[in-house]
Amino acid sequence: LGRHNEVSGKTQEYFDPETNEHYVPYVVEPSLGADRVALAFLVEAYDEEVVDAEKNDIRVVMRLHPALAPYKAAILPLSKKLGGKAEEIYHDLQKKFMLDYDDAGSIGKRYRRQDEIGTPLCITVDFQTVGDEEKGIPADNCVTVRDRDTMQQERVAIADLEAYIAAKIAY
Repeated sequence: LGRHNEVSGKTQEYFDPETNEHYVPYVVEPSLGADRVALAFLVEAYDEEVVDAEKNDIRVVMRLHPALAPYKAAILPLSKKLGGKAEEIYHDLQKKFMLDYDDAGSIGKRYRRQDEIGTPLCITVDFQTVGDEEKGIPADNCVTVRDRDTMQQERVAIADLEAYIAAKIAY
């Protein structure tokens, strides 16, 4: 209202009879649009964590509620050699959820990219998932699921993955 006073030349002062004072009140603008709501959610969700103070390592995290996150999960093969199994999981789950698929760079950098865009769950397909016949390691048909907010990881059977994601993103 102070700026309105300057531009319009009309006073917006209020007289308080109890205190016998004149003042220009502050106004909270009541208009609400989609852009303001989106900005409010983004500002509230943005977070920076100090991972290692000595190395000046700061983790940027967009702690969006899963309902607002653009991707509900990301499928991350540990190696490009595991891309076949990872893509199979991706194609099965993309029918139910908005997913991202990322196989570029180290797994740590991929986790960080997903943290920055607010993806709540990262699903990593590793060599234990598919096994290694040459080394005699059987496939366990499980993936490692990492939670964005706690960074906790747990092994989940591929067959249970759809129900697991649904439970984690439910509100």
